[in-house]
Parts: sequence; C-alpha cells; structure tokens
Amino acid sequence: MRRLLHRLAVLVFIVGALAVNSTAAYADAYEDALVGFTADSFSDSIEAVDAVIASGHPLAAQLLEAMKDSRLLFSATAKKVFIKTKDGKTLDAATGQPLAGALPDDADNVRLNNRLRNVLDTAIGTLTLMAPDPAKRIDAAQSVFKSRDAAVSPALDKALAAEKIERVKKVMREAQASIVLATEDAPPADKVAAIAVISDRGDQDSLAMLQALPANSPPEVIAAANTAKAKIERSLAIWNTVQNAWYGLSLGSVLLLAAIGLAITFGVMGVINMAHGEMVMLGAYVTYVVQDLIRTSYPGLFDYSLAMALPLAFLFTAIVGIAIERSVIRFLYGRPLETLLATWGISLVLQQAVRVVFGPTNKEVGNPTWMSGAFDLGGILITYNRMWIILFTAIVFVALLAMLRFTRLGLEMRAVTQNRTMAAAVGIRTARIDALTFGLGSGIAGLAGVALSQIDNVSPNLGQGYIIDSFMVVVFGGVGNLWGTLVGALTLGIANKFLEPFAGAVLAKIAILVFIILFIQKRPRGMFALKGRAIEA
Repeated sequence: MRRLLHRLAVLVFIVGALAVNSTAAYADAYEDALVGFTADSFSDSIEAVDAVIASGHPLAAQLLEAMKDSRLLFSATAKKVFIKTKDGKTLDAATGQPLAGALPDDADNVRLNNRLRNVLDTAIGTLTLMAPDPAKRIDAAQSVFKSRDAAVSPALDKALAAEKIERVKKVMREAQASIVLATEDAPPADKVAAIAVISDRGDQDSLAMLQALPANSPPEVIAAANTAKAKIERSLAIWNTVQNAWYGLSLGSVLLLAAIGLAITFGVMGVINMAHGEMVMLGAYVTYVVQDLIRTSYPGLFDYSLAMALPLAFLFTAIVGIAIERSVIRFLYGRPLETLLATWGISLVLQQAVRVVFGPTNKEVGNPTWMSGAFDLGGILITYNRMWIILFTAIVFVALLAMLRFTRLGLEMRAVTQNRTMAAAVGIRTARIDALTFGLGSGIAGLAGVALSQIDNVSPNLGQGYIIDSFMVVVFGGVGNLWGTLVGALTLGIANKFLEPFAGAVLAKIAILVFIILFIQKRPRGMFALKGRAIEA
C-alpha cells in the first residue's frame, strides 16, 4: 500500500512539473513575442502577432484587441509592452497586472497599417475559432472564409476536429475549402472537393470566389467550377425572386395599412378624403411625442413605447377625424368636388400646424430592440421591423373584419354602405354612422402612422407619399370592400417590386398607374365590387 501511494505521489509530482514547465514555456514564448512590438516596425509587428498566437497565452486575445483599437503601447528603451484598457487603466502586457509606476517617457502606440490590420483581423478570428460561444466561432470561421489566409489553416483544422455542433462545423468546412481554393499548389482533387463545398454554400461570395479562379487551373477544376457556378446562379435567381416577393409583400402590407381606413370612409360615405394621409402623419407624430416623453422621463420603458403609442394614436386621430366630419364634411355630402377641395385644404392646414408645433425637419423615432436587426432565412434577408409590420397589418385587418361582421356598429355600417336610404328608413342614424365611420377610418390611419414611423421619415410630408397609392389600392380592389383592398394592396406591392429592377422606381409606378386606368375602364367598380340595390343602381 505504501509503495502504491509512493508511486502516485511521484506521478503527481511529474505531472505537476510538466505542467509548470509547459506553462513556463508558453509564457516565455509569449514574452519573447512581445519584444517584436518594441522594434516599431510593421514587419516585426506582423511576426510578433504570429508568435503571440502560436504561444497560446491567455492574454493573447486581449493584447490583439488592444492593438487593433490602438490601445497597445511600447517602450523601445525598456523593451516593454503595455495595454491601455477601455476604462483608462494601464496593464503590463507580459503579466496582465496593473502597472506599478508611471509609463516610460518614450512610451508610444504600436503603429498600424492596412496590411497589419488585416493580419490582426485574421489573428483575432483564429483565436475565436475555439471560443466557448458557438456564435463567435461561426463569426471567426466566416472571417477566415473571406480572408482565405493559409496561416490560419492549422488552427482551423484543430478547431474543426474539436467541434461538436454541426452548423458550426459546416461554416468551418467552408472556410477550409476557401483556403484550399486560394492555395496555388493544392492538388486538383482537393480543389474539386473544395468547389463542391463552396457550391453547397451557394451565396454571392461563393460565386465571386469561383469566378476568381485562375484561367490556367487544371481542366477538372475548371469543369467543376463551371458546374458549380451554373448551380449557384440558378439558386441565386430563385432566391432573388423570393426576395422580391418578400419586398412586395412588405410594401403591400404598408399600402394596406395606409389604405384600409380610406376604404371604409370611401365605401360608406362616398367621401374622397384628401386629408387621409395627414391622419397617417398625425399617428406618426403621436409616436414621436410618446417616445420623446419616455426618453426624457422613463428611459427603461422605451421598448414598450410602440405599445403605448398605438391606442393613443388611434384615439387622437379618431377624434380629429370625427371633428373634421362634424365641422366640415357633413355639410358637403353629395358634392364630391367640394368635398375633395375641402379635405385637400384641411390637409394643408394640418401640415402647417405640425410645422408650427414640431418644425419642418424630420423627427427621430427609434426602433425598440425587438424591432431592430435582421436575420437570414435561406437566401433572403428579413428585417424585424418589416416582419412585425406585416404581422401588425394582419392583426388590424382581421380585427376590422371581425368588428364589421360581429358588432352592431359593423352591421349598421354595412347597411349604410349597401343602401343608405333603406338603412335610414329602418331607424339607423346615418349621421351618427358617418361620424363614427370617419373616426374609425382616421383611427386606423393613425395606427398606420405608428407602423410607418418605424420605416419612414417622420415629417409633415409623411402622408403625402401614401395618399395616391392608397386611392389606387382602394379603386383597384373595389370601393368599400376590405378583401378587395387586401388583394389590391398585395398585388400592387408585389408588381411594383418586380417591375423596379427592370424599369426603375418611377417608371414602375407609372406602369402600374397606366394598368389601373385601363383596368378601371373595363371594371369601373374594381376587382371585388360590393353588392346592394343602391350600389348597383
């Protein structure tokens, strides 16, 4: 038993000695590498960066980050290197401990040039290939894929062998393949295998990498590259179509949100409301006021600012709409030209009032954290703000359909839309329905303003950019028909986005306008005309 314990003690001593020797060895290599930074030479600094990585020292990442941010100092006389932390402290780069005394008089920043910055980016990427966070490992592998630096290959091979997560391994294999393609003396068989990996990645970077292959590459490499390029180009064309469809859906949802209130007032009251765009604008300014108040008084509630702005914008614009209907529009029923001119005048008054109160410049309306950023879905980029607007539009549309179908107000609105005289004859107060309808349409326009404040400039002219498109959607879909408004908005939005790459933004809008004019000549009541005796008369 004593002999066994003695052997274990000897084994522990040997392992400890080896660990101490190993630690001392990489510490010595690290300190030797630091001397290279004191030469004040770009080439020596590059060699020092490589040596720091090779040392495997725990301070390597902190030192390289400091160097990249111009926080690495050196003293040529003392042959010492120092790290300036972001909070202003000075550390000895060799030990990581705070500097006991003052910096040497000749202390100066380690100089950088473009080549050294590229080396640093690659070096930092190499260190993060073994980071605990999978997202950082993916970012590091993506950096290597773009840099194609053969010096990173050993570290990449080591990281790939240790990697357990398949999605991370996939990105590392792609980075490995990019290095193989950049290596001139790599065997043709290895290059063909690398091309297969790059082909499966299938993005624009992959296509550019294959197009950059030398023309004098071996025939089998050229053949594999041509096949892969054709495959990637087909895939990109499909994803480009999907991306345009997504952009069209996004634009269509914006048009629907802006037009849906107009469809209600136009359908029930027959009023051409040229001030509808200003209701959208007022909703956006309500959002600005709410966010400004939260920023100054309750900054912790900023992520809830839109939730607070939605009911306030609806109520404010609905009240403004009811006031406009009661004070101006109710005296002009049956006189469409006078109504158009009056509401156009109201729109000018509202714009000028906003300019007086808030000024003519754009106002800042921020995105909450849950509406910021984007993510990749297949080969398309989806921004969170557009995605949430599409979802919000769907909720508003369904809620409005439910209100029209299952509430007394909705029943009376539908009755007035189909036959105003008969509705009045059975006791429906049509004047009250007109006011509530105009308020409802204006309130929904205010909700549209809250949404549009997240993707457009908040200014007195905000509504002018959507009023014409809103009228086109309503007329094309069918006056007063919500389903027609939905189909019209999505159709025009998607058509516009597919025409823009070929004709440009202006010509695309002109082409759509011409199409609608021709379509209305054939179907004057739009795609989905409402049915009713008064309407059909």
